[in-house]
Amino acid sequence: MSQESQTVGKVFLVGAGPGDPGLITLRAIECLQQADAVLYDYLVNPQILAHASPAAQCTCLGQHGQTRIWQQSEINEEIVNLARQGKTVVRLKGGDPAVFARGAEEVRVLIEQGIPFELVPGITAALAAASYTEVAVTHRELSSAVALVTGQEHADKDQSSLDYEALARFPGTLVIYMGVTSADRWTASLLEAGKPAETPVVIVRRCSFPNQETVHCRLDEVAQQLSRDQGMRPPVVVIIGVVADLPETVSWFEKRPLFGQQIMVTRPASQANGLIKQLTTLGAAVICQPAIEISPPQDWKPVDATLENLAKFDWLVFSSSNGVRALLDRLLKTGYDMRALGGVRLAAIGPGTVEALERYHLTVDLQPAEYRAEALAEALASEAPGQAFLLVRASRGREVLAERLQEAGATVEQLVVYQSLDVTAAEAQASEQLATGNVDWVTVTSSAIARSLAALFGDQLAASRLASISPITSQTLRELGLSPAVEAEQYTMQGLVAAIVRAESA
Repeated sequence: MSQESQTVGKVFLVGAGPGDPGLITLRAIECLQQADAVLYDYLVNPQILAHASPAAQCTCLGQHGQTRIWQQSEINEEIVNLARQGKTVVRLKGGDPAVFARGAEEVRVLIEQGIPFELVPGITAALAAASYTEVAVTHRELSSAVALVTGQEHADKDQSSLDYEALARFPGTLVIYMGVTSADRWTASLLEAGKPAETPVVIVRRCSFPNQETVHCRLDEVAQQLSRDQGMRPPVVVIIGVVADLPETVSWFEKRPLFGQQIMVTRPASQANGLIKQLTTLGAAVICQPAIEISPPQDWKPVDATLENLAKFDWLVFSSSNGVRALLDRLLKTGYDMRALGGVRLAAIGPGTVEALERYHLTVDLQPAEYRAEALAEALASEAPGQAFLLVRASRGREVLAERLQEAGATVEQLVVYQSLDVTAAEAQASEQLATGNVDWVTVTSSAIARSLAALFGDQLAASRLASISPITSQTLRELGLSPAVEAEQYTMQGLVAAIVRAESA
């Protein structure tokens, strides 16, 4: 076997689906996880790239109006070059690689070059649009066939290879891809071929994205709807046929309570996923802009020394899930296990902290009914006299818990197990969206985050509604000259989301 054949990599031509990152297949995720390089189209939802290894080289192949679009010959050459370097390459395409995605051209090059490859199907836009608008492209009584049709044929063709007379007679549903800029031509061709002007049509833009748009009209109105004046730019699919004439309703997708809302999540990146998932499930578009970051303490020696003497404490008190992870991971790393906590009772400020402890198979002895330091101190007050408490905390925060336990007769030590640091530079997308008034909500989940946001964005925050997690956070916002639009009734992420949903439903 030659050296070249031994070192050549493999190429995966992968369909990313129509937009919703949840619609990607398990096989596609497996391919991304092993990729050394990812070449992706601009229509691919960037969230899908999170499945790739942090070490993978991810390259966008250009975006209309923003960066230069790569030519197909350049893409082919880059795929071959990367594979010849022995790399595993994922060519990530919107929709399905075999449906109007030029996958066949790339396959031909790979075959010619003797490079191993695999095609991984994805959900194509026509099928997604049917489900996401409740306009079935097939219907037992109305349509027993579907034709997928390009609205943009190859520029080098002398004449169209589409038989518009046959398409006009087609006994089923037509779905037009890539037909925005050519809408006047293909609609005119269908009308001239005898397709009735009143034929029902549904136009779907950015299918399955949080800003999906749906327009119901007639065939003779499509060109106007897709004109530059109307501003409906790609990606768009157009569903044509009697199935589009079923009673017009708002689809399940667009009925979600936060559909159309753009929300900025400001938690540390390592903690943001749970809140992002809750918001996106309810229909929101999410911008992730951490206001603080969590890092280890500069010196672990005080933590290690305390871990050697845990037996002297009666209570171990956690006021955040960050504290749980930092302390218990350090405990395990230094050679101990959970038996070191055998003689210590555990208290946690709220359900998120309780859940973090449960991941280490630990059950709390006390959690207050109200999730704040004052309530935790009150709940522990009866246990305080003569007891030794270890409070696990961040590098900054309120002193109320320690002060009240000491007042109640406890011996209190505080242990800093992680640093909470302000983010000093905002992401470009977040700054741009705030400046243009395109952020509907900003989540504020701690006083530290409130202060950091004020330093990052200042007066720009006034254009968005602020969602506060608690009265303490709301008070900090007001001290900064900012007014919370809503405040969570339960001081949890679920409570914060519920407060936003109530406001949007009012």
